[in-house]
Order: sequence, then structure tokens, then C-alpha cells
Amino acid sequence: MVLAAVVACSRVPPLTNSHPSAASLASAVLDGLARRDRAVLEGLALSETEFRDHVWPQLPAARPERNLPFSFVWGDLRQKSTLTLGNVLAREGGRRYELIDVQFTGETDYRTYRVHREATLRVRDSQGVETDLRVCGSMIEKDGAWKVFSYVVEQ
Repeated sequence: MVLAAVVACSRVPPLTNSHPSAASLASAVLDGLARRDRAVLEGLALSETEFRDHVWPQLPAARPERNLPFSFVWGDLRQKSTLTLGNVLAREGGRRYELIDVQFTGETDYRTYRVHREATLRVRDSQGVETDLRVCGSMIEKDGAWKVFSYVVEQ
């Protein structure tokens, strides 16, 4: 009984506010942008706890010989993501798009998760015009759950 309690306490909880597919997550991002809802958009991205518990242990930056503290790596990612999200909201906030497709330039497999890099959303606007949007950088897929890794978009 005690062993079961220890195992339950040490288990990392699943990602919260996740989606079952890249398309579902991308649609939620587009909806958050249309509503100019920064809180929703932030909730679709990894939290500090999720980054620490799910991502950090397997990142090359976490290796002891790299001598990079978690707080530095998370702080840098969070700051860049927050800044980019503000720019995306200023540019695309209030606009309604229909998602057609989600594409990535590549992916990196880690032991327990996969990062899909440079998300491009193929969308259709209210006039029927199709275009590509870069509104989030990467998405993480873990145990069938999808979240925005960050809003950092490389131009």
C-alpha cells in the first residue's frame, strides 16, 4: 500500500489543456486569436511546471556538462514566447480563419515526447482567400496530447 502511494506521488501528471491532434490544437489557437484571448493562448502552451517535468530532463541543455540552469533556459524561452505572442495578437487578433492544414518543417524525437518544429497553418479567411500563417513556433506531442511548445516564430 505504501509503495503504491509513493509511485502515485512520483508520477508526472499528464499535460493539461491539451488537444488530441495538431489540427485540433491549431484550431484552438486560431479561435483564441479571433477572440483576442491571451489567457486562452497562454494556456495552450507549456507551463513552467510542464516544461520542467516533461521536457527539461531530456533536453541537451539539461546535461550537467552544459552548466545551464533550468531557470535560465525556461526564462529565456518564456520571455521570447511572450513577446512573440504579443506581436501575433497585434497582427492577427480579431481575425477569423478556417484551418485547412498544419505542416511542420521537421520534428525531433526525444525519449518520451516529440517536438514538431516551425508550425505553418494553412488557413482560409472570410473572403475565401487561402494563406499560410506562422502564429506559433513548435508543438509538442506526448502520449497522444498536443500543446504549443512556444510561440517563438523564426522568420
